[in-house]
Amino acid sequence: MNGPLGLDASTLLAEWARRVRANNEQAERFREAPERPDFYAPVAASFKADPRRTNEPALDVLRSIVQPDETWLDIGAGAGRYALPIALAGAKVIALDPSKGMLAGLKEAATEFQVEGVTAIEARWPAANPPTADVAFISHVAYDIEDIGSFLDAMEASARRICVAVLLAEAPATQAATLWPAVHGEPRNLLPALPEFLTLLLAREKLFSVWLGERGVVGYPSLEAIEGFARQQLFIEPDGPGAKRLREALPGLARERDGRFYLSERPTSLGIVSWRP
Repeated sequence: MNGPLGLDASTLLAEWARRVRANNEQAERFREAPERPDFYAPVAASFKADPRRTNEPALDVLRSIVQPDETWLDIGAGAGRYALPIALAGAKVIALDPSKGMLAGLKEAATEFQVEGVTAIEARWPAANPPTADVAFISHVAYDIEDIGSFLDAMEASARRICVAVLLAEAPATQAATLWPAVHGEPRNLLPALPEFLTLLLAREKLFSVWLGERGVVGYPSLEAIEGFARQQLFIEPDGPGAKRLREALPGLARERDGRFYLSERPTSLGIVSWRP
């Protein structure tokens, strides 16, 4: 398939897959312990957020997309950061995620914030018997999908009205990339993100709308808090050799400002992409 200006979808899909494999293979070379069955379970609580928050412009955009009484399929819903606000905006939400820990966090948040209209399904995407919905939605889950073509095919097949994706210009784990040379002795193989996603949609002959905002700079209350985040992204254990190198490197790589610590002081562009299936 050739898109505008001769963009070749098969070539782009192959390059996307190559970058995801390179990222995964590098992680496996440096992993200090076997991968946990539920990778996100230890950090699920950190993904919980007040669904009635009003200080997030991207969330206001998503709320504006919701039509009354329609159904949204939130693929990779996690702990409900977007599923719960979308339900409060008037949609019925099918929250699909492979992580028991994340879905437990979603159910806990729904109870705590008294949100109804969310049905949780534990499954990977593409699912064996995929549900259909008016809107198929993903947020920050495409970056590390090797077979992104099949993923998007299934997403579009399940959507009656539109597909919506929230993505950063750099994959979230990129923030820890500055630590890789100091801890592992080589640069991180980075994942594809929003620019590659938009190029791929064009090659798939999909016209789309994009709202562009930004994710603010991520700050941490202490170097220890950065270390907790970084260990997961560097695939190292608290008492392993990598953690020792990390603790030695962090004071020189993190920056303190106004009592908080930063790995980067540059905001990241964030896009909300919508297209017809």
